[in-house]
Amino acid sequence: MKRPGSGTDATDSMADGPEGSEDPDRPDGPCSSGGPGVFDVPDAAQTQRRVLRVLVASQVLSGAGLAAGVTVGALLAQKMLGSTSLAGLPSALFTAGSALAAVAVGRISQARGRRPGLAAGYLTGAVGSAGVITAAILDSPVLLFMALFVYGAGSATNLQARYAGADLAHPGHRARAVSTVLVATTLGGVAGPNLAAPTGNLAESAGIPALAGPFVLSGAAYALAALVLAVRLRPDPLLVARALAQAQKADTAAGDVLDPHERRGGVVLGALVMVLTQLVMVAIMTMTPVHMHDHGHGTAASGLVIAIHIGAMYLPSPLTGRLVDRHGPMKIAAASGLTLLAAGTLAATAPGDSVALLALALGLLGLGWNFGLVSGTVIINDTVPLATRAKTQGTVDVSIAIAGATGGLSSGLVVAAAGYPVLALTGGVLALAVFPAIAATAATRADSP
Repeated sequence: MKRPGSGTDATDSMADGPEGSEDPDRPDGPCSSGGPGVFDVPDAAQTQRRVLRVLVASQVLSGAGLAAGVTVGALLAQKMLGSTSLAGLPSALFTAGSALAAVAVGRISQARGRRPGLAAGYLTGAVGSAGVITAAILDSPVLLFMALFVYGAGSATNLQARYAGADLAHPGHRARAVSTVLVATTLGGVAGPNLAAPTGNLAESAGIPALAGPFVLSGAAYALAALVLAVRLRPDPLLVARALAQAQKADTAAGDVLDPHERRGGVVLGALVMVLTQLVMVAIMTMTPVHMHDHGHGTAASGLVIAIHIGAMYLPSPLTGRLVDRHGPMKIAAASGLTLLAAGTLAATAPGDSVALLALALGLLGLGWNFGLVSGTVIINDTVPLATRAKTQGTVDVSIAIAGATGGLSSGLVVAAAGYPVLALTGGVLALAVFPAIAATAATRADSP
C-alpha cells in the first residue's frame, strides 16, 4: 500500500506561469507564478529554504530559553518548599501550561498562520520567565507555580515550530524538514544548561536569587525568538501551502491515499508514540538533577548532564529524519521504545556518584525521545488533511503536554516513595507500549483494500 503522505500534497501540485506579486506578506508572495497560490518549482523551493532559515534562527534562541529553565526549575521549587516530593511540580506546571498554549498556538495558526501563532507563544514564555524571577525575589511559591504555568508556553511553541518546517516540504523530505527545525534547538539547548552557573552568579550580583538566573536568559531568549518570527517569517508557510492547495484543488493532502478509518488510526498512533516518549523523558529528566544533588553533585554537574540530554534530544535529528524518510516512521517509532528502555535501565543501575553513566543514560533518553518525536510528527503530517492540519497538530501537542505534566508531577512522588532507580526502570518499561500500538496499526493497514 502507498505510504501515507506520498501522494498529492501542496508541494506536489505546482504550475508554471509568469512572475507574480513580490509582496512578502501575501500567501502568494515572492513565490507566486501566475496567480494566488500557484508556484513554480524553483520559487517554491526558495520559499521553503527561507522558512527553514528563519525557523532555525528562532529555534536556536528558544532552545536556550527552554533548557535553562528545565535545569533549575526543580531545584528552585525544592529550595522554596523544602521538600523533594514536590520537586517535580515545576515540570508538571510548565508542561500543563504548555498544553493550554498548544491549543492557543494551534488555533491562532489555523486562523491567522504560523507567524502570529508562534510569535505569541514565545512572547508568553518570556512573560512567564519574568514571573519566575519575581517569585524568586519575593520567595513566593504560589507566584512561582503560576509563573511556571505561563512559562510553559515557550515549551509548547518550541515543539509547534517543527510543524511549520513541514508545511511546504515535499512528502518524501518531510521528516528531514522537521529534523532541520529540531536540530536548530541543539545550540541553544546545550548552551542554556551550561550557563546556569554563570547566570546564577550574575543574578546574585544584581540581588536576584542564583537559581532564578537561568530564567533571565530564558526571558531574553524567548522574547528574541518572538521578534525574529514576527519580523522574518514572511511569507507564512501555512498560508502559502493553503493557497497553493486551494488553487490546485488539493485541500485534503492525505485524502487521496487513506480512508477515514485508517486516517484516524494514523493520528492515534502518531499521538501515542509522542505521548509515551514525552511521559518517560520528562519523568526521568526532571528528577535527575535532584538525584544528583542528593548525591553531592553541584549545579554545574547537573547542568552538564542536562546539556548532554538536550543535545541528544535534538542533535541526531538530521540522521533521524533521513532514517524516517528512508525506512518509514513505524520502524523508527519502534526504535524509540527500545532506546528509552536502555536509557531507563542504565539510569536505574548507574551509581549516584557517576556523572559519566548518568550523562550516558540521559543521552540515550534524549535520543529515544528524538526518535519518537520525529517519527510521530511525520505520522501525523502524513495522515491529517491540510485544511485541518494546524488545529489537529495543536490538539495532539496538548496530549503531549499533558503526558509531560503527568510525568513531571508523578516523578517526585515516585522518587520520594520508592527512589530514583524505580522511577527510571518503570519509565523504560513503559516505553515498550509503542510496540502493540504499532502492531495494531500495521494490522489495520494490511486489512485495508
